[in-house]
Amino acid sequence: MAGVMKTVDQRTGLVGQNRLELLLFRLWGRQLYGINVFKVREVLPCPSLTLLPHRRPVVKGVAHVRGAAVSVVDLSLAIGGRPLPESGDQFVIITEYSGAIQAFLVSGVDRIVNLRWEEVSPPPPGAGQDSYLTAVTRVEGELVEIIDVEKVLAELMPAPESVSPRLAQQRRQLTEEPVEVLIVDDSMIARRQVQRCVESLGVRTTLLNDGRQALEHLRELADQGVAVDHRYLMMISDIEMPEMDGYTLTAEVRNDPRLAPLHVLLHTSLSGVFNQAMVKKVGADDFLAKFNPDALGERVLARLGEIHVA
Repeated sequence: MAGVMKTVDQRTGLVGQNRLELLLFRLWGRQLYGINVFKVREVLPCPSLTLLPHRRPVVKGVAHVRGAAVSVVDLSLAIGGRPLPESGDQFVIITEYSGAIQAFLVSGVDRIVNLRWEEVSPPPPGAGQDSYLTAVTRVEGELVEIIDVEKVLAELMPAPESVSPRLAQQRRQLTEEPVEVLIVDDSMIARRQVQRCVESLGVRTTLLNDGRQALEHLRELADQGVAVDHRYLMMISDIEMPEMDGYTLTAEVRNDPRLAPLHVLLHTSLSGVFNQAMVKKVGADDFLAKFNPDALGERVLARLGEIHVA
C-alpha cells in the first residue's frame, strides 16, 4: 500500500501542470501511435489466443492473463487498417476503459514519454469526422497519432445513449424549466453520447472540444457579466484533451472567483485510485466513469434537484 500511495503522490503532483504520459507503439511500418499511460495496465508479448466462434473480425481471440479472460483486438484492423500479420513477436497492451479490461494487439512497443498537453493538438481538419484520432503530437521530430479508443470501443460494443423512461419521468416531476449543460470532450463519439443522454432528459447542451475552448468560453461569459453557474446547470468534462486537460480546466475554474461556483463533473474513461485522488485535488464536484447513460442521467437530475430545492 505504501508503494501505491507513493505512486499516487507522484501522479497527483502533475495535476494542474497540464501534463500527460503516452505509451508509444507501432502497428504497421514506422508510424508511431500513442495511448495514455493511465489507461494501460501492462504490456506483454502476445500470449497464445483461444479462437471464439462467430467472433467479430477485429477480435483476434481471447487471452488468459492473470487468471482472467481478455478479448484481444487487432488495433490496426479496428481503426480501418490492414490486419496485423500473424507472427510471434507481437505485443498486447492491456488497458482499462470505463472499468472494463481490453487488450489491443500491436506490432511493437516503443517507449513512454512525458509531454505537456500544450504540445498535443487536435487532428488536422483533413482527417475527417470518421477519423480514429483524438489528437496528434511530435516526439523527437516524429509524428505521433493518439488513437480515439472510445470510438473503437463504441463500434465494437455499442451502448445505449438515452436514459431509461423512469429518469425522463423524474425530470418532468422535478421541473420542466429549461436548463443547459456544458459538455467538453475531444472525442466526437463521446460528445455525441453525452449529448444524446442529456438531451433525452430535456436538457439543452453546448458542446466544446477541449479544455482551453471551455475556459475561454466561460471567461467570455463572465466578462459579459453572465453568472456561469446560472447559465449552466453543470459542466461535464472529459479529462484527456489536447491543449488543456480536464484537471487543469477544473483547477483554472476553481481559481477564478467568477467561475468557481460552477458545478464540475469529470466524466472519463480513466479509472482507479490515481484518478480519484486527482479529482479530489483539483476540486471537482463529482467523478463518473464513461459511459452509463442512466448513471450520468442520475447525476444531472441530482444537480437539478439541488437547484430546484434551493
